[in-house]
Amino acid sequence: MGKATVIPFGPQHPVLPEPLHLDLVVEDERVIEVIPQIGFIHRGLEKLVEKRDIHQFIYVAERICGICSFGHSMGYAETVEDLMGVEVPKRAQYLRVIWHELSRMHSHLLWMGLGADAFGFEALFMHCWRLRERILDIFEATTGGRVILSVVNIGGVNRDIEDSELYAIVDKLEGIRGEYREICNAFVNDYSVASRLVGVGYLSQEEAEALCMVGPFARASNVAYDCRMLGRGGYGDLENFQPILSDEGDCYARVKVRAAEVEQSIDIIKELVSKIPHDGIGEKSKLTPPDGAMASNVLEQPRGECYYFARGNGTKNLDRMRMRTPTSQNLAGMVKALEGCELADVPNIILTIDPCISCCER
Repeated sequence: MGKATVIPFGPQHPVLPEPLHLDLVVEDERVIEVIPQIGFIHRGLEKLVEKRDIHQFIYVAERICGICSFGHSMGYAETVEDLMGVEVPKRAQYLRVIWHELSRMHSHLLWMGLGADAFGFEALFMHCWRLRERILDIFEATTGGRVILSVVNIGGVNRDIEDSELYAIVDKLEGIRGEYREICNAFVNDYSVASRLVGVGYLSQEEAEALCMVGPFARASNVAYDCRMLGRGGYGDLENFQPILSDEGDCYARVKVRAAEVEQSIDIIKELVSKIPHDGIGEKSKLTPPDGAMASNVLEQPRGECYYFARGNGTKNLDRMRMRTPTSQNLAGMVKALEGCELADVPNIILTIDPCISCCER
């Protein structure tokens, strides 16, 4: 047995898009222990509920994470709406889900590109981001923004999308689908990709459940949990929604789950557009959160379950706003997946978990 060595990994590293720092305890090129250290980019966003009223804070919530920005504004708004008993029109609920599924597509395509870059497939990286740009074009056309959309308010949404434009979006997504399948073929069937991912970073279903993992990371280990199954808002009108699962539990399975979820998002948008109601997009609520009232909510972000909690104090400002992001849940699983791996596989394992340190630390 070789001598143990501690190797610092991050917070600056060529394959990490964010400052994640791990201390890797290594023996003979094999990782035997992982010690995560977080806290490099804490921004104190939850503290701002004391200085920003319930309507202003929605723009703070959006900035928890750039990639998941729309989901955070949607999750925050739904939580405060529950707190005050605000009813949101069905059309606004559908539009929220449509934008949220587009966000899932752009997040997964961004992640697939970064994954391809990590294992040295530059052409695949470029093609993933080329398709992602077309999703961002839809955002720009319908909200005016490409990353921070600022289209949700407490009570509905700020913008409508004409029916003709919704059908045009569906046509555009169907056009993307064909090109996307060619990209997926490279991820799923290319031998060089499989050789880097199959059997790497394995986690069993029992381990995933014991560590309370969420999102595609958990579903790749056959954990059948997806917050969209709860049927909140427009998701409740979907027919036969089923989470994408794999029982292989390795990096390759995490790629396959996310790859399939992109097409699933296209199907969800197509279904909701076909039956979207015409009852308006809602108005910004003028109510004040009741003193002592509390509400919580969960939302399926691209990376997994995000939990929101709000408590009112009778003023226009909340007394408390708390978010628990999916990366917070998945750090323990990431540490477990890294234990026993080869040092050269560390970047790939971390990226297939898709950590968002910006979300995690806030």
